[in-house]
Amino acid sequence: MKSCITFLLLSVTVAFAPVTIQTSPGNNGKLLFYIPKATVSSQDFRVVTTIPETEPPAPHTFAGQVERVLIDKYGESEIQRILESWRLLELEYEHRAFFGKEGEIDPQTSNCYQHAHSYVPGLSVKPFWDIKSLPWAEKLAKNYKTIRKEFDSVTSDMARLTMEGNNIWAGALTEEAGGYGQGWSTLVLKDRGIWDETNCSLFPKTAQAVYKAGVPATEVFFASMKPNTSIKLHSDFTNFVLTSHLALIIPENGKNKCRLTIGDETRQWIEGDVSVFDTSLMHDAINESNETRYILMMRVWHPDLTEIERNALQTIYDCLEVPELTSSDEATRNSAQQKIDSMRSFPQLQSSSSGGFGGAKANTGKKRKRK
Repeated sequence: MKSCITFLLLSVTVAFAPVTIQTSPGNNGKLLFYIPKATVSSQDFRVVTTIPETEPPAPHTFAGQVERVLIDKYGESEIQRILESWRLLELEYEHRAFFGKEGEIDPQTSNCYQHAHSYVPGLSVKPFWDIKSLPWAEKLAKNYKTIRKEFDSVTSDMARLTMEGNNIWAGALTEEAGGYGQGWSTLVLKDRGIWDETNCSLFPKTAQAVYKAGVPATEVFFASMKPNTSIKLHSDFTNFVLTSHLALIIPENGKNKCRLTIGDETRQWIEGDVSVFDTSLMHDAINESNETRYILMMRVWHPDLTEIERNALQTIYDCLEVPELTSSDEATRNSAQQKIDSMRSFPQLQSSSSGGFGGAKANTGKKRKRK
């Protein structure tokens, strides 16, 4: 069996350019990158698969070491779906299923197909979720004016923002990842459960609004989409996180110029609205206006996951970030846990009453490179 594990949703820049991490026991935990095909033909995704039987990975492999950490920490009975997901990754299984309305939609023409390399069995699938069922979404929406004002103020001085910030408006790191569309870029506040202190200090009110609203986010970032560009049909390959947008600046707001299609359902962005949707389904987007679209984008844990399951998934993220968490040496594990706890803590920020750079700290430390 090929001894590698492809895991989780870790994007290069946005969910429209998914890149997953690989690691193998033969490279001492060094993180590598796997970039799936940048485009999907109309024939490739219309497939339905059957979930195979799995078995625990060999104890001496990195996969086996991570599984041991999970079971020791959470117990086997509470995280059966997470262990199954981890084992499916070892088999390099790609889950594909059709979720169009039977009898109403032709499966041969529908785009409502799920494609997930990283797959937790048993999670419900909806193209768009009702935000009234997600209390954090409504809390965040109430902070729209504050977030928008801070965004306008800080981005008004792009030279200073670029100098003081961390990977400001980063685009795709590879030609393949950019194949979904060249018109988008991101500014990261949180990545794989770890806050970017440098960028959060530049946008303290936004970071605090997300944190205080209780958004169950693994990633938080601003995303831009250039005028007259589109993002091609694709999946984000992960079913245990949903994607959420707070629409910040929408050109010709309300005139249907900026649209997102999930499966077979299309909706436009409306300034101030929070939307939540499943990007493990095939989806695309378009900006038909002559101005740039801006959103605050979040990748959030699927609501069907239990708290223990979320923690177990975060532990896998942590093991990939700090492989020493899987060490058989207790002192090494404890040191690694202290390191990851420090990395995951919410940074101490100073909100500026006037907005702009008043709450920002000087970027004198080492930047954490987004993978």
